[in-house]
Amino acid sequence: MKLLLDGEILRGRESLTKVSTCGSHLRMPRRLRISTGGLAYHVINRAAGRGRLFDGEEDYLAMERIIERTWQRLPIRIVTFCLMPTHWHLVLWPKEDGQLSEFLRLLTVTHTQRWHAHRHSAGTGPVYQGRFKSFPIQQDDHFLTVCRYVERN
Repeated sequence: MKLLLDGEILRGRESLTKVSTCGSHLRMPRRLRISTGGLAYHVINRAAGRGRLFDGEEDYLAMERIIERTWQRLPIRIVTFCLMPTHWHLVLWPKEDGQLSEFLRLLTVTHTQRWHAHRHSAGTGPVYQGRFKSFPIQQDDHFLTVCRYVERN
């Protein structure tokens, strides 16, 4: 049996997984998300337990600032987005492989930290129901349809 180091990538037949540790315990490996640069993606994330992410105008403005600051640190093409009380949609167009996941990791971690700080609820549970969902947009007509859908929400 081989000892796996934190961050080591296992290459299996059909998937890539990354090993991570929590203290001295190995955690279940997580399947890596492969996001190819040069494709547009429709990205969605939703609040945990059918909760609300945004209660008022201040919450929406705070999220817009988080999106802007995340973009300043990790520039990515933001085509359009829509923030709704329980979830959000973004259409992003990364230039490089892996850029999408890194941008969304920083965005959701920052939003989660600020959400808990604003509500004085640190340590009470997750803000999001899970990792983001992303769907590649491969055709010009499909791209326009998805952008219209996001903007009409």
